[in-house]
Amino acid sequence: MSDTPLELSAAEAKRLLWEAHPGEMLLLDCRTPDEHATAKIAGALLVPMQELPERIGELDAWKTKPIIVHCHHGVRSLRVTHWLRERGFPNVSSMQGGIEAWSTDVDTSVPRY
Repeated sequence: MSDTPLELSAAEAKRLLWEAHPGEMLLLDCRTPDEHATAKIAGALLVPMQELPERIGELDAWKTKPIIVHCHHGVRSLRVTHWLRERGFPNVSSMQGGIEAWSTDVDTSVPRY
């Protein structure tokens, strides 16, 4: 069993992504392309939740590395986190509150919707 937490706050995700482990973690955006066009976090890889089963191979390089998944409010990202963990990705966490929390707690320049 992994020591990776199931969920992280937006502030903790920022700290891990850009301060503690820059370039060593994947930020995975599981929202729709339309949502991504409205608001995005720089550097995030967009793989919509509904496309994940056929695109999971794109994540093979991250199988044992840390991944933080985000969506709009944190519901879809938690589902994707569980789904990826069930498929052998032990170091996946969901960002609580999604991009909404990121917009309010980390980077207010990211539009809210």
